[in-house]
Formats: sequence, C-alpha cells, structure tokens
Amino acid sequence: MNPRTKHLLIPLSIAGLAAALATPAQAAAEPERTPLSADRPGAYAVAKFWLDANGAALKQARQYTWDSKDVAKLVRGQGDTTDGKPGQVAPIGGEKGTSAKVRNVNLPKTAGKVFFLDHKGVPRWCSGTSIQSKYRNLVATAGHCVYDVEGNEDALRNWVFIPGYHEGKAPWGVYVGQAAFTHYNFAVHEDFDHDYAFVAVYDGFVFNGEKRVTGSEFAAWNGGKWIEPKTITADEYAAGYAKYGDLGPYKKEDKVATNVETVNPPAPADGKKYTDQEIADYVKPEGKNGVKLLAVEVTSYDYGKASDATDALRNGEKFISKSGNKGKTPISKEEYDKLLKEKASGNFLGELTAVKDKNQNEIEWYKTQYFIKKWVKSTTVTTTTYWVEQYIIGLAKNVGRLGDVVGGQGFAWNQKPGQPVFAFGYPGDAHPDGDKPYTGLTMKYCHGKTNTGTYASNAFKVEDHLALKCSMTGGSDGGPWLLKYSNSKRLGYVNGVTSLFHDQDGNDRIDFVSSPYFNGDTAEVYADANQARNARIVSDQGELLN
Repeated sequence: MNPRTKHLLIPLSIAGLAAALATPAQAAAEPERTPLSADRPGAYAVAKFWLDANGAALKQARQYTWDSKDVAKLVRGQGDTTDGKPGQVAPIGGEKGTSAKVRNVNLPKTAGKVFFLDHKGVPRWCSGTSIQSKYRNLVATAGHCVYDVEGNEDALRNWVFIPGYHEGKAPWGVYVGQAAFTHYNFAVHEDFDHDYAFVAVYDGFVFNGEKRVTGSEFAAWNGGKWIEPKTITADEYAAGYAKYGDLGPYKKEDKVATNVETVNPPAPADGKKYTDQEIADYVKPEGKNGVKLLAVEVTSYDYGKASDATDALRNGEKFISKSGNKGKTPISKEEYDKLLKEKASGNFLGELTAVKDKNQNEIEWYKTQYFIKKWVKSTTVTTTTYWVEQYIIGLAKNVGRLGDVVGGQGFAWNQKPGQPVFAFGYPGDAHPDGDKPYTGLTMKYCHGKTNTGTYASNAFKVEDHLALKCSMTGGSDGGPWLLKYSNSKRLGYVNGVTSLFHDQDGNDRIDFVSSPYFNGDTAEVYADANQARNARIVSDQGELLN
C-alpha cells in the first residue's frame, strides 16, 4: 500500500503549517486532542501524588511493558516515505558559552521520563523530551505512552513529565499534562505508523516542603492543603486548645476488645473430686471467675479425641467433653452447595452426604455437625487513642515554562532516511531471554544511521517505520531520535520517537528499535499542539491559581 493512500497526507513546509491548517479544501491529518487534567487543583493533586513522601510513587514506578511479550520482527516496507517537502523547526535553549568538542556524549537536559498510571492503576514510566513550541510547553513522546492501548480509557491517568529525571529526583520540576495531541488513526485505531504524541504541559513547579498552620490560616490558604492526623498523648489531649491553640481539632476514640481463652480449673486437693456445687460455683455467671461452658463446633477427628466421661470435668484433668452431634440432618440442595463451598474454605467443619438413586442422580442431602463443651473465660479490655487533625499547607514554587527551563529540541519531518541519529531514553525492561542489563534509573542512548528504507510489522499495523540498531529495552519507548545533535549545545531535531522493539536475528535479545516516519501527518499534529497555550498551576508565592 502506498503511504499516501493510507494516511491522507499533505505536502507541508514549515512556512505552510498554519496555512495548511486554515485551508479547508485540503485533506487534514485529523489530529486528536484529549484533555489530561480537568483543572489546576486536579493538576496540583497529580503532582503531589508523584512527589509525596520523597517521591515514593516515582520510585515504585515500573517501565511500561504492555508489548514486551510481543517483540515483533520487521520486514522491508513499501519504500515511498515522504509526502511533501522536508521541513524543520529550530531548537531553543542549549548550553551557553561552550563550543568546544566534547569527547563524551552530553545527555540532553530536555529529555526525561513521563510517568502515568496504567489502566490497572499501576505506576509506569516511558521516556520523552521537551520540544520547541510557540508557548514553550510541549513534550514529544510515543502515542502509547499517552493513549491507553490496553484498557478502555482514552488517556493514561496522572500524566507528568520530569526532565532530567535521575534516581528519583526532579531537578527542574514536575510538569503535569494539560492536553495530548496525536493522530486520529492512533487514538482510535491504534495504528502504530502514528505512534507519536505531543503533550501540552502546565508550567512546572516544585514542592518546598509543608507547614502546620492554624485553622484560620488553613481556611485562607489557596494552595495545596490537607488534614493530617497525628497521634498524641492523653496529657496533650487534655491540654487541647488551651495550650496548643487553633492547630486542629483534638479527638479521642475508645476501642473495646474481648479476649477469649480456654481455662481449666486447678485439680482438687488430695485427689478428691469436685462436687456438683463446686462446679456450679466455679462457672456461675455472677461468680468471680467469669467462666462459661460453651458448645463449640469441631471436626469429627477432634470430636473423637474428646472425653465423654463426666468425671473428666470433676478431676480437672481435661476441662473439655463431648457435647453430642446432630446426626444426619436433612438439608436442601441449595444449602448443601453452599456448605460445600464453606467447607472448602474451612468455615464449615462438619460432614456432608448426598444420597443418589440408581441412575446416580443426587436425591437427598444431609449434614452432620460435631460439638464439644469448652470452658472459656472472656476478658474485656478498653484502649483509648488520642490524636489531633493537623492543618497542613503545601509550600510550592513555580519554576516556569518547560522550554524556558530546559530548552526545547527542534522538530523535523519528511527527512531523508539513512541519516545518523541519537536515540535517548530510560530502558529498564529485560530482554526476551530474561537478561536485564538496564535499571531504568538513568538515561541511556544509542547512536547510528537509520535504515535507508522503511520497515513494516503486521503485529502493530506498521507499514512505515524507520529502524535503528539499538539494544535499549522497554522504558526507553517515547524517547527522542535526534537528527544533527550538537554535543556541546545538547540540542538537535526530533525526527522520531522509540515506538517498538525488535529481535531481528532471533536470539531472544532486542537488537533494533523502530520509530514512525515523521511526515506531513506528524507536522499537522505538531502544528495543532503548537497552538495550546501554557498555564500556571501555582503563583510565585506558591498558592494554587483559580
């Protein structure tokens, strides 16, 4: 199939991006826009979810491995890749005052991890990068790292981008997803020839700790705030408001627990036996001992071990005796089936019997239960818990627009295949053979020329992917492929994102990664995302904005 037949492509240059979008006579690439955060308070809560408890959720996240068991093999594609003139958008930012050649590869400040919850609520990560845009607020990543391809949701939840992520740290702040843009064919049909997305993010911010405040300060605070219970002593509870002021309501709760234990009376002296009156005195309700004689259900085995002699009680040797059994009691088929399940789980200790006719059909059902008499003593204990519901406000700091903080990679489309690229990402998954050389904690890269033609994979509806020899595994998906990468400025042009992983030589190890070919379709989606305005979540004072 010719790519133009499949994709409704439009020839575009950088100067023609806006004009093409404004011309209804031309076929559109059908960009799909999906909101990620409903409002600023929701976005604040998303950031707090990831950064709370010293970034606990970030550290618990695992690479997104939805396709790890299906490492597809690439075959040569149709060949025709471009749908118009090549175009590009220049990068912004970069290192200042350095032009000398550097021997080692300088990792880009723009690249980082995208975090989200999958459809099961499990914290996951992919890779991504800041990319140049009008409002300095776009992230480029893989479409499957934004749009849910496993569950039934439109977009993955709690989406954030953390540039320069390193071992649980967010050195340049956290950027919450505001709206995502991809091609209609991916959002609706999961066509991996369009497995890319551009995400408009809120301005970044960082948390500067928290502070306990009074009720009036809590009510007046427009930033993040919450009530946090703290256990206190009885003396602190008694002092309460008079001593500690309006620092939250002081509360207490009484909890009553009953401890039940099996007891045996001491054996009578001189080998005598207890009289009936002595036994009655020992267990009478108003007596000082608090002992009761109870019938307790047991298994037929434990029932067989119990004594049936009255003197066993009198001698104090075994304060336990048989209490008889109920024999075979007729029951309904429904109760029989119910008790079968309870017996399997250990909640029914008796025996079940089903009588069958000559045709082996069950016609009657019975249960048999066994009981022993057990002498028990109950003790009631009351414990009191005291706590104060503290008023806590979150101290946050706005760090600005993503592109202003870390810069933004350029963007290029309809470029000639076979050019050298750097592919960056955070691999963390194992190879198909189980070997796991990467931790996912730090950024890695591959470098080389892409193949001169495109490749296909039926497993993911792929006809036009570029392939790069690379052994990075899952977790690096969404990471940028950068053309013309400047090692001194740490900038280049995003001309692909890691989409799929491949084992071309059949040795159960990933040896190639592939990316959708960036053409006019990609430029259309980028142009649509380029119109999304940036927005702040918190003020310069750290208060939540309306």
